[in-house]
Amino acid sequence: LVETLGGAVAGLRRELALGGGGPRPADLVAGARAVRAGAPVDDLAALDALLAVPSVHLVVDGYNVSKTGYPDLPLADQRTRLVRQLAALAARTGVEVTVVFDGAGVVAAPTRGSRGVRVLFSDAGVLADDVIRSLVAAEPEGRPVLVATSDRAVVASVRQRGAHALPSAVLLARLRG
Repeated sequence: LVETLGGAVAGLRRELALGGGGPRPADLVAGARAVRAGAPVDDLAALDALLAVPSVHLVVDGYNVSKTGYPDLPLADQRTRLVRQLAALAARTGVEVTVVFDGAGVVAAPTRGSRGVRVLFSDAGVLADDVIRSLVAAEPEGRPVLVATSDRAVVASVRQRGAHALPSAVLLARLRG
């Protein structure tokens, strides 16, 4: 019961932190610029700036990132390693992390080191790319969303919805550092 109440409180805090519709005073300050929605995030400084934004949601194209970072490992070990590193990132930054893997042929999900990381597997016949697009589409307008993938088709579609695209190599550099 305590965990349920804690989750509900955390969810309400995230929702309330999203703000209202119109411009806020900080939006009107001259001499500063905001990162525009859908802008590419192609270096660690830009990534760190976005990870510091309250209520940001990092959505990770699991196999795209893991196959880039650890191509010599078996897929199960790639998943486990990536989820552990994402959990460490979530613990350091407080960012909400969702990692999506293609579900075909997956026998077991990672069970260790996934605290703070939502791990999703696409249903049979559904691509992880489509799940990622659905996750981005489900986010409320104005919530910062960061999608880690190097898949050009996914990048193009999530940027159209206002999400920031993060190349897999840049995320991997942050996870290592």
